[in-house]
Amino acid sequence: MTPITDEAIAQWRSDTPGADRAIHLNNAGAALMPVSVLQAMTEHLSLEGQIGGYEAAAEAAVGIRNFYEVTARCIGAQARQIAFMSSATEAYNKALSAIPFHSGDVILCTQDDYVSNQIAFIQLSRQRSVRLIRIPDLPGGGTDLDALEQLLRVHRPKLVAVTHMPTNSGLIQDAAAVGQLCRQYDSWYLLDACQTFGQLPLDVAALHCDFLSATFRKFMRGPRGAGFLYTSDRVLEAGLEPLFPDLHGATWTGPDEYVCRNDAQRFEQWEKPYALVLGSAAAVAYADAIGLERIQQRIQSLAATLRTQLSALPGIHNLDRGAQLGGICSFTLPHAEGQWLKQQLDQQNIHSSLQLRDGALLDFQRKNAAWAIRLSPHYYNTFHEIQTTTEAFTEILKRL
Repeated sequence: MTPITDEAIAQWRSDTPGADRAIHLNNAGAALMPVSVLQAMTEHLSLEGQIGGYEAAAEAAVGIRNFYEVTARCIGAQARQIAFMSSATEAYNKALSAIPFHSGDVILCTQDDYVSNQIAFIQLSRQRSVRLIRIPDLPGGGTDLDALEQLLRVHRPKLVAVTHMPTNSGLIQDAAAVGQLCRQYDSWYLLDACQTFGQLPLDVAALHCDFLSATFRKFMRGPRGAGFLYTSDRVLEAGLEPLFPDLHGATWTGPDEYVCRNDAQRFEQWEKPYALVLGSAAAVAYADAIGLERIQQRIQSLAATLRTQLSALPGIHNLDRGAQLGGICSFTLPHAEGQWLKQQLDQQNIHSSLQLRDGALLDFQRKNAAWAIRLSPHYYNTFHEIQTTTEAFTEILKRL
């Protein structure tokens, strides 16, 4: 692996227009985009203005096809297994809609699944009489794999759903081990990789997932309004299809008949924001040029330093639990208001995110937390910025 040099960091920051405007530690929300991503989008929007949307899409056909190639290559898949989506949530819900649930079927999920996913599971339990069972956690955090195997053996669930990394915590779940168990017990496996895509290397073969959903705006540094869905060959060969495919995903073959496409694009809609498709491809190309292993190393080093420094300050409670931690650091001050702390950081030009209890209900109940400040460094952040953030917290604590 190529070492990370000061020159490399300087180049990444030079490629990032917003890097010197603030200490941007909200990359788990939306990272700062590099120039190449902005350029890909603005050039296509300009072309649409000059010749029209359909004509611009036709001219950009090679670049649009490249989106599927580079995204697939990034996760060890094939282009035919990738579908463009407007968000990770749309991708996730499209996958859920394809699972043939019947009354009494079981969904196994984790204690740390994303809030929108939890809401979808609850709706399925109400509308389709599906049983929702949450897998117990280990005492130190993270899904208990022995408990999962026992639940698989007893309940034979239709679906196992795991959020690879929660939105509110540094926890990285052992998604590959979950996938191995799902294969052993023949359950569909849906992996939410919203926070890990772009943060660490992903290999769908090693993960054994049937579906993988992700977004581009977070650690991949792409545009908002863009995501993707990966579908395994097992999904395609089983004929799983989304609820309400359109004329892009299916062909009307008779008055009362249609046939879905034979690739993952059966999950897509015909209308797409092609500027965002091209911007997403540029984001993947930029990350690939750096290398996901280097990105992972840099992010985890910055996050570990931030976590250690802030945890040493009096009154700050570190909320991160688990055997493997990534680029999200979550903290709370039991005797302060979350919105007040967020405002203090904003005033010092430090970008953060305030996570409230209803966004991670089970996790916050376990940790007895009403809120958390989420700080999420990226590879273009510096250790000097980490130190400045620690000093800012020190001054804030004095005001308390």
